[in-house]
Parts: sequence; C-alpha cells; structure tokens
Amino acid sequence: MRRFGLVLIVLVLLPAPAGFGADRPDGEMFATRSVVYGRHGMVAAAHPLAVSIGVGVLERGGSAVDAAIAVNAALGFLEPTANGIGGDLFAMVWDAESGRLYGLNASGRAPAALTADKVPAAEDGTIPLYSPFAWTVPGTVDGWTTLHARFGVLPFGDLLAPAIRAAREGAPVPQVIAAGWASSAAVFRDKPGFASTFLPGGRAPAAGEVFRNPDLAKSLELIAAGGADAFYRGAIAEAIVAFSKANGGFISLEDLADHRSEWVEPVSTSYRGVELWELPPNGQGIAALQMLNILESFDLAAMGRDSVDFWHVMVEAKKLAFEDRARYYADPAFADVPVAGLISKDYGRERAKLIDMKRAALRVEAGHPPLSHGDTTLLVTADAKGNMVSLIQSNYTGFGSGYVVEGWGFGIHNRGALFNLDPESPNGLKPGKRPFHTIIPAFATKDGKPWLAFGVMGGDMQPQGHVQILVNLVDFGMNLQEAGDAARYYHTGSSEPTGTLMTTGGVLSLESGVDAQIRRGLAKRGHRITETVGRFGGYQAVARDLETGVYAGASESRKDGCALGY
Repeated sequence: MRRFGLVLIVLVLLPAPAGFGADRPDGEMFATRSVVYGRHGMVAAAHPLAVSIGVGVLERGGSAVDAAIAVNAALGFLEPTANGIGGDLFAMVWDAESGRLYGLNASGRAPAALTADKVPAAEDGTIPLYSPFAWTVPGTVDGWTTLHARFGVLPFGDLLAPAIRAAREGAPVPQVIAAGWASSAAVFRDKPGFASTFLPGGRAPAAGEVFRNPDLAKSLELIAAGGADAFYRGAIAEAIVAFSKANGGFISLEDLADHRSEWVEPVSTSYRGVELWELPPNGQGIAALQMLNILESFDLAAMGRDSVDFWHVMVEAKKLAFEDRARYYADPAFADVPVAGLISKDYGRERAKLIDMKRAALRVEAGHPPLSHGDTTLLVTADAKGNMVSLIQSNYTGFGSGYVVEGWGFGIHNRGALFNLDPESPNGLKPGKRPFHTIIPAFATKDGKPWLAFGVMGGDMQPQGHVQILVNLVDFGMNLQEAGDAARYYHTGSSEPTGTLMTTGGVLSLESGVDAQIRRGLAKRGHRITETVGRFGGYQAVARDLETGVYAGASESRKDGCALGY
C-alpha cells in the first residue's frame, strides 16, 4: 500500500509529458494551451491578478514600462515566494521611438562595513545562505523609479495603487505559490519577523485562502508618494538599518542612500538568423550566448528532439559555458570580464570542438577567451506603440534570507551569498561590490527589429532555459506556447562562482516528457540522471509579428500565471 501511494504522488507532481498536446490543432505536440493574441498590448506574468493589473495600466494609456512596474509591485505581494521590494531587479526595454534596446542593472552592492574576514563561513566554505552576512542593498525600488523616469507615462503613484489595494484587501493564494510557501515555512518560520508577516495563524496559507499584508501596503504607500527616497532615505531606510543592527547585519543609512541603478548596454550573439540579447555581468546572461555559439556548430534540427545526440550536446555545451561562468563572471567595476572574447564566434567554435559525442564530460576547464577591456519572477509587457519590456526580479532563495523587516511587510534578500570568500576570486566579497547574479531577462530581434521579450526564471536554470526556448523556436519551429511547454533538461553541479567545482560531471534532471529510451542512452554516455520536480524554471514571453504588429503571448504551464492581451 505504501508503494501504491508513492506512485500516485509522483503522478500528481510530475509535469505533463511531452506529448500532452498531441491532439491539439495544427500538429502541436507540446502546447498545453493556446497562444494568446492582442493588437494593442500584452502582459505575461506568474499570477493572473498581476497580469490583469498590467493590462489595466495599458488600457489607461500606460507604457510597457508602466505596466511592468505595476505588475512587479503586485507580484511582490501576490508572489512573495519569489520577489519583493527587498530584492534586486534587471530589465531590458525596447524603445520604439529610438529603435533601441536598453538594459538596466538594478542590483545592489555589499555594505561598506562588510568584509570577507567578518563572515563565519558555512561548512562548504561559502557565505551562510540564510543570514545577514548574505544581505546586499535591495535594488528593486530604485529600479522602478529609474525605469519610470526614462520611459514612464502615467504618474508613478498610480502604478503602485493596485498593489497597495490588493495587499490591504487581500487575495487568494494560487496553487503553485501555495506549495512553495508551505515548503518555505519550515526553513524560515523562526527567522525574525517571518512568521508574523507570512505565516498568518502560524502556518502558510493554503491554495484558495486569502492572504493580506497591510504592512507591505503601508510601505508601498510611502514609496508611491515619495519615490525611491522613501525607501533609501526615509522611514523605511531607518527601519531597515535598525533591523540590521538588531540582527547582526551591516547595512547602514549611507549604504542605502548611496545606492544607484545603472544603465548598461545589452550584448548579443546571432543564432541562425536571430539575435539573442542579454545583459553583461555581474549577471549570468552571457552564458546563454556562449551556449548558442557552441551549439551553432551542430545541426540540432537534423538530430531531432527524439535523439540522444540532441540532449547530450545541449548538456555538454552548458557545462563548457558554466566553467567560464565560474571563472570570469563578476562585477565589472571590480574585475576585468572579457565579455567580447567570451561571446565571440571563434571562441564558441573552439569550445565546441571539446564536446565528445560518445561520453559525458566529468570535468572541464574554463577556456581562455581573447581578453578585452571593454528563486525569481519574470514578467513581460508590450504596448500599442511597440515598446516591449522583459523584467526579472528576485529575493534569490524564495523568501530570500527569511529575515523580514517587522512592521513593513517585506523581507531582505540574500543575493550576497553568491560572493566568493576567496579575496583573489573575480567574484570575491568586497565592500561596495555587486555579487554574481543569476537573474537575467532576455530579448531577441530579427534583422534588428524587436521580436521577442522573454525569460525563464529559476536560478542557474535561466541560461539553460533561454537556450532551450530559442532552440525550440528556431531549430524546431515551435509556436510561442509550445516552446515553453516542451520538456526540458536541467543540469546542476557545474563549477560555481562561489568556489565549488564540478568534479563528477554534475547531475542531469529530465522532465517526464523525455522518453525512457533517451534517458537510457544518456546514462550509457555517462550522464548521472535524476528525477527532479519543480526545478525547470518559469517561462513568460511576448512576441511581435514583424509584419502586422500583432502580439502573441505565452505563459509557463508550470506556474500559476497567464498571458493576456487586448
């Protein structure tokens, strides 16, 4: 009876197999739902109410950036398991008027008083994950106001009003978010301020139960009225610093007041007629560009998704890119990051030669590129003028550090846990430095024209997910929804910027839609395969028809959200 019960649980939890949509029209083999279309705008995000709020902003004449800010503010309340005003933000904006793609790095820096010698290392030599030693200055609110100052149309306060109302009145918790909340409760319930804010009645809210956060509504009201100053210099800043001092943190009023977001130039590579754009480090976006440059040496379409060769080469390309990620990616203000060399076509072709099609690599070395000096929520929006936004925002590990600023309704993220405690490392912890970041928005163009705003949330799954989505669209001709619903792989265990090394080839997780014959073939080549539930990311996308201007939207079937156009 115990064995029978276990089988039932696995069947409920595993994602739908790859052939789930086999009886859908137009030969769709992977889609779980239809692509959504709209003439005037589109929003896709991880919670239906947040999507509705974003569409409402567009209907009132707001820009794609206005809608993105409103959606993100709402998600901080609706999906606290992934994001909030205590976290960081990155965004890419296609501005139709200038015909340019803009990048914003709104990640925070280490406190000025925090040095590596003050950190009691965890057993594995890293910064303790759920601790004040992992705190960096939260960058989200400054990210909102910086985006709005350049691309906003509606008054900033109006954009936060729906989130304020929702936080005060409450909203039902959907299924996937409720599951993440429940699993987080055991980890965070004893952290200061967590239970009083996020465990009403002493437990996580169940699916369908209404959750309220009036303290967050109060914080958002101050931000709506006072902008970034309300968070980085006013009463909220004072509360953060007092909370930091009381709990062994290092954040000061000066750290908060000195914080600034940074406009950065997105970087790209071409892949079979499409240009994929990512933000440069301190994020990991260029790993996706490196992977595509490696994969361009292989005919993936001829291999087919039903071949062992296809899945093998995808994983091996990831390993090669991630070794460079561990060696080179860091805050460019503190380290020379050879971005141009890493994403060059010649370097990609050289790295591709290292792939052994018969055996999985157990250990690979970082390359020598030409040197030059030069858990998360993802949302996408588009407006009637052709502006498009890909925005990603995160607390890092779900609720972040689990430390919640009491009386203000939000927790502090733990992105600083990704620093390396080795001072000689490019990603070594130093005062005022930004840590290596996993969260990455993505954008794709065709012939220089805006085509696709998208992303795949989920830690180090993100560049792997970006590549899988683009391969599905470009090599296999899937539609926007199919590209996200098709079964994915997730490889973990590569060398990390924190200092851990890949020594046994890592571990490969495959969704249930990957055929058993492929699993056996990969195992014969030396891949260590495991069953992992819920680690395959969260996809959102908006695409623009280059001839008609009609928008298509798709949303992750593994999440609670949706896409909605008008």
